Amino acid sequence: MVNQTTIDSIQARVAAQREDIITFLKELCAIPSYDSQIRAVGERTEAEMKKLGFDEVWWDRMGNVVGRIGNGPKKLLYDSHIDTVGIGDPDEWQWDPFKGKVEDGIFYARGACDEKGSTPGMIYGLALAKEFGLLDGFTGYYFGNMEEWNDGIAPHALVEVEGLRPDFVVIGEPTRMQVYRGHKGRVEMQVVSKGKSAHAASNFLGDNAIYKLLPVIDAISKLEPEFMDDPFLGAGRITVTDMKVVTPSINAVPNEAVIFIDRRVTFGEEPQAELERIQSLIGDRTDMEASILYYDVPSYTGFVFPLEKIYPAWALPHEHPFVQAGVNTSEALWGQPGPTGKWNFSTNGTYWTGKAGIPSIGFGPGDEVHAHTVIDQVKLDDVVRATEWYALLPGMLK
Repeated sequence: MVNQTTIDSIQARVAAQREDIITFLKELCAIPSYDSQIRAVGERTEAEMKKLGFDEVWWDRMGNVVGRIGNGPKKLLYDSHIDTVGIGDPDEWQWDPFKGKVEDGIFYARGACDEKGSTPGMIYGLALAKEFGLLDGFTGYYFGNMEEWNDGIAPHALVEVEGLRPDFVVIGEPTRMQVYRGHKGRVEMQVVSKGKSAHAASNFLGDNAIYKLLPVIDAISKLEPEFMDDPFLGAGRITVTDMKVVTPSINAVPNEAVIFIDRRVTFGEEPQAELERIQSLIGDRTDMEASILYYDVPSYTGFVFPLEKIYPAWALPHEHPFVQAGVNTSEALWGQPGPTGKWNFSTNGTYWTGKAGIPSIGFGPGDEVHAHTVIDQVKLDDVVRATEWYALLPGMLK
């Protein structure tokens, strides 16, 4: 265990670095990084790691930035995605979403909550962990990656293509400064309906692909009472999220229509079974088909890592040693362990623990209710305090 003198010293060093940490966050948020275009914000992150004495910084083939500090046999990786969603309608923002504003100790900017708010603490925390000898026996990694368009793909490629497999992972998505230990998964599907085009003036000569989907959409909207309900993760959910239509013109009967489905799965729910559930709503007809979506979009570097859009549910038990190390870190710093919790949305944990079985926990400033909104925000005090937690955690793992 770490002695109180070291804890006091960490807190004093973090307090002395407060303005540097906050400035770093503001500069990260000032750099647009939506649509997975993270090169510029990654370069800013790279510069800070080099300034703080990381042993090595490099870029993987997908275009994510990786920093290494220490050289112990155990690998502890801090994961924060440094891409964001777009800003939507600029008129809905009451301030510049990239310049942001500070009001009552809260920083408002795109990405402040989801998820640039954890990056400064992770990088400064790892540097402090080395300074105070808490990385002895560990190699620490910071992984600044793209996640918004396909969570889990960046760590999947890091492990399977780059060959870097950590022993423990901390996910920096917003957790309200609590230790999170899981969330539901999901499977993304589509239903394609085939019809026959005709002029809208003679619609009786056509076969409207949209109309065929209406009873399927209605049936999907009534499915949730059939789903499983896990005591920790909660019940499964389903939503028709989008539609695409193929038609010769807006004055014609559409010959094809596609609906897209987001199926949030809890424990006990399997992707193939959920696909079969949707197919059962269609029946034996040959003009309509359900399938699981496939992701093969190149990253900004041109790197392609194709996979089905399946994201497993995952959770660590409250008693797991890594969860308890996180809880004990909070208690050592602030006098109370706090509850453990879960995310309502999805994170890179779908790969780290869901697919790879690597013990992962979440810890970060911010509240996920502010993610993707025009009031994207984080408490600056929490951004700074999180640095203490990231610095101390390696010492609590020993």
